Amino acid sequence: MQTGESFDTEVFEITIKDLADVRKRKGEWHFHWRSELKQVDRKVYKLVITGQPNILQGLVSVSNMGDHYYLHLAESAPMNFGEDKIYEGVGGNLFAFCCKLSLDNGNEGFIAFKSKTTLISHYEKTLGAVHIGNHQMIIYPNEALFLIDKYFKNRKK
Repeated sequence: MQTGESFDTEVFEITIKDLADVRKRKGEWHFHWRSELKQVDRKVYKLVITGQPNILQGLVSVSNMGDHYYLHLAESAPMNFGEDKIYEGVGGNLFAFCCKLSLDNGNEGFIAFKSKTTLISHYEKTLGAVHIGNHQMIIYPNEALFLIDKYFKNRKK
């Protein structure tokens, strides 16, 4: 049941131990996160509610491309998608975290990602992302700052 209540969240780099209960099966996670964690060109992070470090709310995989960050995968925990989801905003929080990584590392918040066709307009409306063709999308600095301010009260300035 959704109450509209907001919770403080934190993001941590994930370990293999964190993935003990993450499985790609029907009704569970959609991506192979163990395989993603093994990729040397990226890092995987977990989103948790402050004070609940062992309950994954979502996962994201990103790479530092030098002048921007590239978001490979983002996924809400199974309890946070579908009609009966527990928490709203997990996806937005994961994208905002990537923008914050980019900002904190001198890239002005620029991130890029590839979208499924069905989600392009959703990302344009909810994240302010720009479709640049071939399913590729970019979040520019102004939109990145908006997302960071929305999801991270104590962002680094």
